[in-house]
Amino acid sequence: MTPAPLAARLGVPSGPLFFPVTPYGPDGSVDLDVLRAHVRRGVEAGAAAVFACCGTGEFHALTPEEFAACVRAAVEAVEGRVPVVAGAGYGTALAVRYARLAQEAGADGLLAMPPYLVIAGQEGLLRHYRELAAATDLPVVVYQRDNAVFTPETVVALARTEGIIGLKDGLGDLDLMQRVVSAVRTEAPGDFLYFNGLPTAEQTQLAYRALGITLYSSAVFCFAPEIALAFHRALNSGDDALANRLLDGFYRPFVELRAQGRGYAVSLVKAGVRLRGLDVGEVRPPLHEPAEDHVKQLAQVIERGYALLEEER
Repeated sequence: MTPAPLAARLGVPSGPLFFPVTPYGPDGSVDLDVLRAHVRRGVEAGAAAVFACCGTGEFHALTPEEFAACVRAAVEAVEGRVPVVAGAGYGTALAVRYARLAQEAGADGLLAMPPYLVIAGQEGLLRHYRELAAATDLPVVVYQRDNAVFTPETVVALARTEGIIGLKDGLGDLDLMQRVVSAVRTEAPGDFLYFNGLPTAEQTQLAYRALGITLYSSAVFCFAPEIALAFHRALNSGDDALANRLLDGFYRPFVELRAQGRGYAVSLVKAGVRLRGLDVGEVRPPLHEPAEDHVKQLAQVIERGYALLEEER
């Protein structure tokens, strides 16, 4: 797939962007059958795209061989119905290797994770992402967070780079994002995409929408797709009253629970998937499982979210 078609398919999504978890069996190995079922359910529930082996999918915990097998399994489960975007990260050489594995596995694009550990200057970051974009034919969305934070000038340069189609923001600096959007709009006009990539992005999406950023990742879709879809529809239709009811009654309590433990942006989501009946196993170290009481609270939050949907009927 060429960059333009993927950008067009992601640009006006029919549903949430789905970031599946990576299931593990009792022996700790990747369970590809459960992954296929998880991805298939998400697509059938209304996902507009599948972002496989990214943050929620524990990219950091997968070997290259496991990564390739998981991306291939996601592509098989999707059957061409929606795009599959795969993670790619670490240093430049390894990021290029993961990108090529993703292309061989049939992915439609890449989400470029931050480089491993180092705090690099803008020149080095730009070179890193340009080399990654040149390594395959896959369109690239660059993920801004942690040690990969860009000036507006660098994002303009990224937008001018062949193969780079968008920026996913996991930093949450709205002043910076406004300046980025303005700079790209005036200096590199085109169809560059922006995504809200903060954990539980729904919580901040009303603010991002004010900047013109309508795309966002949804980890909640993994375990409560009906709630995520209802929120997505409310945003698209301008039903801020429903969006706020879901924020007040479901998303804020979920975010406050997520804040109770490090790594809960992944492990709590995985617990939610198990609560909804799909055994995806536990997270791999260095992440850890949520406390038993937190899982009970999660079940109550999910129950309350679905009760809110019933009240709307």
